Amino acid sequence: MSSMSRRHLMFAATGIAAMATAPRLVFAQAAAPAPAAAPTGPFTLPPLTYPTNAFEPHIDAKTMEIHHGKHHAAYVANLNNVAKTNAQLGTAKIEDVLGNLNALDDSIKFTVRNNLGGHANHTMFWEIMGPNGGKPEGEVLAAIDRDLGGMEKFQNDFNAAGGRQFGSGWVFVTVGKDGKLAIETRPNQDNPMMDGKRALMGNDVWEHAYYLNYQNRRADYLKAWWNTVNWAKIAERYAAAKAGTLGV
Repeated sequence: MSSMSRRHLMFAATGIAAMATAPRLVFAQAAAPAPAAAPTGPFTLPPLTYPTNAFEPHIDAKTMEIHHGKHHAAYVANLNNVAKTNAQLGTAKIEDVLGNLNALDDSIKFTVRNNLGGHANHTMFWEIMGPNGGKPEGEVLAAIDRDLGGMEKFQNDFNAAGGRQFGSGWVFVTVGKDGKLAIETRPNQDNPMMDGKRALMGNDVWEHAYYLNYQNRRADYLKAWWNTVNWAKIAERYAAAKAGTLGV
C-alpha cells in the first residue's frame, strides 16, 4: 500500500473516532450510542430499581433503556476518564464539587460541570420515579399547599416552567433547610447544587427523555410524567433536606 493511501486511511480513522466521541446534536440524542468501553473508576451508574417498561405507556421501555444505559452511562464514563488524572474528583462529595466549580482547574471545569451535573441530575431522577408511586402526603403535601398553592397549581406551574425551558434542561422543585419549596429551571445539566441549593425532585426536559414517544410534544410528556412519580421517596428526600443531610 502506498504511503499516500496509508495516510488517507489514518485520516479517515481519526475522523470516524472524532465523530463517535463528539457531542450529539439535540435531535440525534434519542439514539446516542453508549461508549464502546466505559472506563472504570470511582463513579458508577446506579442501577434502576424497576424494569425499563415499568412506566409504559407514559414512558416507553426503549426510551428508558437509552436514557439510563446510554446517556447516563456516558456521563459516568466521562467522569471516570477525568478522574484518571484528577483523583480528587472521585473522592470529594458531589455536592461539594458542584457547589464550588470555580475551584476546579479550567482544563476540566466545563467537562465536570456537564457530566457531574448530568450524573447528579439523573441519579435523582431515577430515584424519585417508581411504579405505584401513590400521592403526596404529610409534610410534603403541607409544603406544597403552603409554598406552591396546592397540588393542581403546583403541577400546572411545574409543567409550564418545564415547557418554557428553552432547548435542553431541567425543571426542579428546590427545597431549603427550612423546608420551603420553589419551582426553578436550569439549562443543560446544571443542578441547583451549583447555586448552593438542593433539588427535592425534578424532571428532565432534554429531548432524549421523551422524543421517541412524544416527538416535539414536550407538554404531553410533562403531563404524563406525573404518573411515574414516587411520592414516598420524595417524602424521604424532604425529611433529609430539613435535616440538612440531602445530597444528590
